[in-house]
Amino acid sequence: MQQLEIIGGQPLTGKIKIGGAKNSVVAIVPATILADAPVTITNVPKISDIEALGEILTFLGAKIERTNNTIIVDPTGIINQEIPEGIAKKLRASYYFMGALLGKYKRAEVYFPGGCPIGPRPIDLHLKGFKKLGATVKADHNKYIIDAKELIGNTIYLDIASVGATVNIMLAAVRAKGLTVIENAAKEPEIVNIATFLNNMGAKISGAGTSVIKIMGVNQLNGGFHEVIPDRIEAGTYLIIGALLGHNMRIENIIPLHLESLISKLSEAGVKVKVGRDYLIINKAKCLKSINIKTLVYPGFPTDLQQPLATLLTQCQGISTIEETIYEDRFNNIPYLNKMGADIKINQTKATIKGPTNLKGAKVKATDLRAGASLIIGGLIAEGKTTVTDINHVLRGYEQIVEKLTKLGAKIRIN
Repeated sequence: MQQLEIIGGQPLTGKIKIGGAKNSVVAIVPATILADAPVTITNVPKISDIEALGEILTFLGAKIERTNNTIIVDPTGIINQEIPEGIAKKLRASYYFMGALLGKYKRAEVYFPGGCPIGPRPIDLHLKGFKKLGATVKADHNKYIIDAKELIGNTIYLDIASVGATVNIMLAAVRAKGLTVIENAAKEPEIVNIATFLNNMGAKISGAGTSVIKIMGVNQLNGGFHEVIPDRIEAGTYLIIGALLGHNMRIENIIPLHLESLISKLSEAGVKVKVGRDYLIINKAKCLKSINIKTLVYPGFPTDLQQPLATLLTQCQGISTIEETIYEDRFNNIPYLNKMGADIKINQTKATIKGPTNLKGAKVKATDLRAGASLIIGGLIAEGKTTVTDINHVLRGYEQIVEKLTKLGAKIRIN
């Protein structure tokens, strides 16, 4: 198992370019199945999740070409068949093949998805949506078999504004008959990006980015060209790092609007951020003040930045709190931060952080993607050497993180 070694306390300066959004592209790549001609996708991040998705597409018969950050997918040779358990379990986003295969072929056989252990993430809302469109759903041991003679548009209300369910229903509905309406839809920027991708190929989707999305089914989707939006979670992670260690650190290829909730909270903590049209400049804060965080669906504070921000809160003067409302097991980083010297107590879905505390290097474990980012930040500010094990979770979602941090001046290496 690979691990990271970090020598903390190094000031970070220079430019860093943010890659394409993981949470967008992991749906766009499976969605290429819906096209009837080759599709070109640019600004694709170099992360292991994309490799896993490519493995699934190749297994199904698609042809894939990759050059730097561009992928060309030719889905015309796809044969709809059961996706093997071994590759389906490599990532959570394998469930998007359910919606894509169902939309194109009216049948999908997909094993239960994998992903980070951050608490129960049931896909009942996805299945509810498929059923409302006319599909039958059967669970056979560790596999879902989803079948439909035809898909008919319907009105689908989501009990929770789930990103995954919103996307999967869109994928199934774009080639259904008639109008599908998703009520209480997720409003994240990634939803808008995915809808734009589908519309570029000939879909008729309106309302993406609002709580009501309408999809008028079409008979076919053409090929097309699409650019993935910048990754707001990657950008936010480096913004947090800059608030702790930055010296005129410039973060490029971002959409500032997507980072408003984080920038607002950092400002409340005493961090000054210069916001440009598509970049940010940040310096280490002289004095950090305690703040309170509550994770919410977009445009609220993102759960994916809660764990990285927890490390910054260990350096704030006073008592800070984090209330996690999205995933119940998203405090797996806390025991390891405490091992490094933090003073954090957990009470169910709330963490209380007393600071500032001096962190010291230790051997810690990345239990999931964002927990790994939190511990890397801890290692960057800690005294001495920190070893982060199980970094395969981190490599799933952060493009070339070692290279990017090294370029800024960090002492970090992968073993």
